[in-house]
Amino acid sequence: MDALISVNLALQALGGWLAGPMKFFSFLGSEDFFLIALPLVYWCVDSALGLRIGVMLLLSNGFNTLFKMSMHGPRPYWVSDQVVGMASETSFGVPSGHAQIAAGVWGVAADALKRTWGWVAASIVIFLIGLSRLYLGVHFLHDVLLGWFLGGVTLWAFLKYWDPIAARLKKLSLANQITLAFVFSLAMIALAALIVFLSRDFVVPAEWIANATRNGGEEPNPLSMEGIVTAMGTLFGLLAGVAWLAPRGGYQVTGPAWKRALRYFVGLIGVAVFYVGLKAVFPDGEDLVALVFRYIRYALVGVWVSAGAPWVFSKTKL
Repeated sequence: MDALISVNLALQALGGWLAGPMKFFSFLGSEDFFLIALPLVYWCVDSALGLRIGVMLLLSNGFNTLFKMSMHGPRPYWVSDQVVGMASETSFGVPSGHAQIAAGVWGVAADALKRTWGWVAASIVIFLIGLSRLYLGVHFLHDVLLGWFLGGVTLWAFLKYWDPIAARLKKLSLANQITLAFVFSLAMIALAALIVFLSRDFVVPAEWIANATRNGGEEPNPLSMEGIVTAMGTLFGLLAGVAWLAPRGGYQVTGPAWKRALRYFVGLIGVAVFYVGLKAVFPDGEDLVALVFRYIRYALVGVWVSAGAPWVFSKTKL
C-alpha cells in the first residue's frame, strides 16, 4: 500500500499552495463544469460540436461507471490516513472518470480546431486534470493512467465512427431514432444493474468508511445506480431532441455576440427549472421509482438543451 500512495504523498508534500490550482483543474474535468460549458458550446458557438462533445461526455461517463462498478478499486484517502482527501467521492476509484472523460471531451474539442496548438493545449489540460486527481488524494496513479488509456481508445473510436454512424441514423425515421436512443440508454442501465446484482455480496470495508468520513467526507456508496441513470437519461434526451428538431430545420448558431449571451442566459433558466426545480419535487433515492424519476428529469434536461431551448430561441428571434 505504501508504494501505491507514494505518488499521492509526494505531490501533497509540495504544499497546500497547490490546492487551489489543482481544484481548478479538477473542476475542468467535472460534471459541474460540463453542465455549464456544454450548453454554451451548443447554443452559442457550434451546435454540431456541442452535440459531439455531449455524446462523448455522456458515453464516457456511462462506460466509466461500468468499469468502476466492475473493478471495485478504492481511492487513496479511503485506504490510508496518510493521504489527505481534498475532494469527497463516493464511487469506486478505478479508472479515473476525470482522466477518461477529459481525454475524450477535450480530444473532441481539439479535433474540431484542426490546429496543432489545439492538440497541444488539450493535452496539457488533460494531463493537469489527471495530475490534480493525484494531488487531491482521490486517485492512485494507475487509476489515472487507465482512465487516460480508456479515454484515448474511446476518442479514437469516436472520431473514426461518428460520421458514418450519424449518417446512417439520419436515414431512420424519427420514431426509430428515438427508440434506438431509448433502448441503448436502457441497455447501459441494465448492464450496470447486472453488475450491481453480481456484486451483491460486496461490503464496503469499515476502514474505507472511517478514512473517507474522518474529515467530514461523504460515505462511500460505490454501487449506486444514480450516476448511470443520470448519464443515460441525459443522453437519451439529448439525442431525442436532436432527432425531433432535425426535420424542423435543426439548429445552427448565428447572430451577434449579445444575442448569443442572452440566448445562454435564457437557456440556463430552463436548465435550472428541470435540474433544480424538478429535483425539489421528484422523489430521491435508490429505489426503482426514484431512479425512474431521475431518468425522466435528466432526459428533460437533455431535450431542453438540444431542442427545447433552440425552439424557444427560434420563436423569440434569439
